[in-house]
Amino acid sequence: MFDAEALRATLSEHGPVIRVVIAGHQGSSPREDGAAMLVWENGQKGTIGGGALEYLAVTGARKMLAGAGNGGLTRHALGPGLGQCCGGLVDLVSEHWDQARLAGLSGPVVARPVSPEAGAMPFRIRRALARARNGRAWEGGPLCTGGWLAEPLSAAASPLWIWGAGHVGRALVAVLGPLPDFALTWIDTARARFPDTLPEGVDALWAADPAQLVRHAPAGAGHLIVTFSHALDLELCHLLLGQETAGIGLIGSATKWARFRSRLLALGHPGGEISRITSPIGDMSLGKHPQAIAIGVAVQLLKRKRESGLASGSAAVERAGITDDSRFG
Repeated sequence: MFDAEALRATLSEHGPVIRVVIAGHQGSSPREDGAAMLVWENGQKGTIGGGALEYLAVTGARKMLAGAGNGGLTRHALGPGLGQCCGGLVDLVSEHWDQARLAGLSGPVVARPVSPEAGAMPFRIRRALARARNGRAWEGGPLCTGGWLAEPLSAAASPLWIWGAGHVGRALVAVLGPLPDFALTWIDTARARFPDTLPEGVDALWAADPAQLVRHAPAGAGHLIVTFSHALDLELCHLLLGQETAGIGLIGSATKWARFRSRLLALGHPGGEISRITSPIGDMSLGKHPQAIAIGVAVQLLKRKRESGLASGSAAVERAGITDDSRFG
């Protein structure tokens, strides 16, 4: 998908860039169709799979920025010519983007000619555009045909609040932070609880009483509760049940959850509402190492988001949570 927000942020920081996207492939490919990277004079963001193909694409992109290359649609054989043995053909589109061009985007799909030989907009792209404008979900990745490329604009990242900056919280941020699917807000009791350098793109909040921040969470955000305190965990569950969420995941064992469920019932929450909290959850076969927990959570969140096919982030994180025992609870 075409991530206009990431492109806008990069343009603001670095000026004009070359966007390189995998427009299609046959056989092997280092990344899926639609994978993209942004390249500027002395840096890049994103990846199309690394290796010789990416090196070639980055080199070509920097020549374009210097006015010495044309870009557009190119085909690359992943064979001896690139020093590789995996085979396959990959179509790349390299385009120059600046703020003025980005400001001209409109509609749910970005469709444009990417080859000098391109004629009128092909029927397949016109039909896909019409379906998208009528509210039909975009199916598959980018559509590249007849010298044209069409990509759906990516949905806004799903807001996900992570409560707790201990070992598990840090692992969750490390795994989920680089993914474009989620916009992370990270909460704990003091700045000293966080790493010295906060991860790029992660909003950190701290307060002596983190529960007071619940009212500031956007409606429809997902929540992962991984604090050091059972009392704080319970208070967060109690308060979050009082507002709209995309799901609440609570760190802990089955025993801890049984106690919490009983206490939440005593606080007046109906059983159906309490079921919005999931605990424990995750791939228990991966073990209880913080990174293993984070990987299990990430897999579940990504699967649910992909399977749901949501066009917005308001409900993309459904019943998120993590598995653990009392050592981390």
